[in-house]
Amino acid sequence: MSEQKSQILVVDDNPEIREIIQVLLGGEGYEVAEAADGQEALAQIRQCSFDLIILDIMLPGMNGYQACRAIREQSNAPILFLSARGQDQDKTLGFSNGGDDYLTKPFSYHELLGRVKALIRRYQVYRGKTISPQEDAPAAPLIRCRGLEIDPSTEEVRRDGRPLDLTDTEYAVLLLLVTNRGQLFSAARLYEAIWNEPYYYGANNTVMVHIRNLRRKVEQDPANPTLIKTVWGKGYRCE
Repeated sequence: MSEQKSQILVVDDNPEIREIIQVLLGGEGYEVAEAADGQEALAQIRQCSFDLIILDIMLPGMNGYQACRAIREQSNAPILFLSARGQDQDKTLGFSNGGDDYLTKPFSYHELLGRVKALIRRYQVYRGKTISPQEDAPAAPLIRCRGLEIDPSTEEVRRDGRPLDLTDTEYAVLLLLVTNRGQLFSAARLYEAIWNEPYYYGANNTVMVHIRNLRRKVEQDPANPTLIKTVWGKGYRCE
């Protein structure tokens, strides 16, 4: 039986950009679907389970940030913003609204492919898609920490029995910190471990926004975190 191809949705109102990405990624063996705006993207997401969503910001109707928030209500698939807007505040808005990564137009083929492969690989690893259904792997033990319960077998996270809705990036960050309790992770070390690419100037802001979003979901009082602590000037660790 042939291996199932990863499904990618490209959301951009420019048909030439959609065609370029379709040709590039289709040539790498990915199944690529297209949408011209946010509403069309949401309709496709209701019909198909995607492994990655590539999302423009300047869309007709709802913009990319609004579309990202709406997508997050239906899917935890990684979202890669692809936009000509490359200011730090644009990237911060993208991450704050649920995005996982951000690539500025114009982009190179190798840069796009590298981001796509890294996001899909991480998503499939943490969602268990790289394990063959024929493998009789033992269930991983539950991880408990300060009212949180993490089930690595199903990737469910609960606080006091209540399920939490994390994106795959948030889950990856949480799992890394909780399974390495007491270890200090600098922003560079955390970024390279989760995003699987070299740290670059500005990536600290990416890490900071994802930590803030994660705290909103897992901490009882995000303003006074007891689980994910900041060591000022050094990084983050799980107490």
